[in-house]
Amino acid sequence: MATTITDSQKPFSLDPYHVSEEFGFILPAPLMPLLNTQLLESHRELRLAHLALSVMTMGYVWQEGEDDTVKMLPRNLAIPYCEVSQRLGLPPILTHADAVLANWRKRDPQGLFDMENLELLVTLPGGDSVRGFFMVTLLVELAAVPAIKSIPLVINGVQCGDAETVTRALEEFSQAIQGMTDALKLMHVYVKPEVFYGIMRIYLSGWKDNSSMPAGLVYEGVQAEPMEYSGGSAAQSSLLHCFDELLGVKHEAKSGAFLTRMRNYMPPSHKRLIQDISLQPSLRGFVQQQACEPLTAAFQLCVTKLLALRSYHINVVSRFITVPAARARQLRNQGNISQEETVSRAPTALEEKGTGGSGIMSFLKTVRDRTRTSLI
Repeated sequence: MATTITDSQKPFSLDPYHVSEEFGFILPAPLMPLLNTQLLESHRELRLAHLALSVMTMGYVWQEGEDDTVKMLPRNLAIPYCEVSQRLGLPPILTHADAVLANWRKRDPQGLFDMENLELLVTLPGGDSVRGFFMVTLLVELAAVPAIKSIPLVINGVQCGDAETVTRALEEFSQAIQGMTDALKLMHVYVKPEVFYGIMRIYLSGWKDNSSMPAGLVYEGVQAEPMEYSGGSAAQSSLLHCFDELLGVKHEAKSGAFLTRMRNYMPPSHKRLIQDISLQPSLRGFVQQQACEPLTAAFQLCVTKLLALRSYHINVVSRFITVPAARARQLRNQGNISQEETVSRAPTALEEKGTGGSGIMSFLKTVRDRTRTSLI
């Protein structure tokens, strides 16, 4: 009579345990397939993919610091990254639209939109200061929402010659700009200057106007020649571009060229909004023509609040970049490069520049001063 073999009596084999007779516990020939971006359908899916691929890229490029940067982004990262970027109309580098606008979630979906209830989707080296930097910047964007909503009211009011509607909308506008300044003050609470300057900042840097990567970066499998892209910058936020166009702020040639180039790092629809605002009848001209005291006062307050915001931003940059840069230079000149001094780890290529590649303090002061000229 034949004996029935039960599972417990079958010959013992390593196969069910994913253990190889040739490699043991080592996974034989790990797969490295290209990510299929065609599976991404919605705008939100593409934005999440761009964020994730951007953070991977920044980590890969800058992981060894400025003295040992890579020359080529591997094709398994470069190809899907460039495909997603092309579909979104964004460059293949970490932008403000990624790190700030698309990089948040509420811990409690029903809770408040505030620091205690917000967290990042993906992060970079720098611990709590990374979360603080991106979340405070996000709250500045949120504070601007009433001003954004006021823009159509202002434009339509000007077109209809409705000074009263324009006045009310400008009053909302100026209050929102004050709210942005108040939100920006939280940067001092949630971000440590030495961590921002010494650890975080390099991961926001690009490969254009950066002496650490003068030739740019080759995106393997996309094109053989290196490509150059600027790093993240506050100038990539669409907010102040919209405000400048609405209020008639005209920037001088060099600063204006940089700001215009930064629009290529925005979602195309946001860039189009800025352009369309610039084509509308002049608000400043309307205010001068109406010669209405409440309207003029409301307009002046908007420009004054925008001027104050830009002045405060200069103070923030001084504390988080200028002062730590001076400390880093001092330590370097003394030959005291210590791991205990976080600022001493900062890249020297960025001491006088923003991560977007601009000469940061001269640029910010020029932009601030040009804002003043829009006052009536």
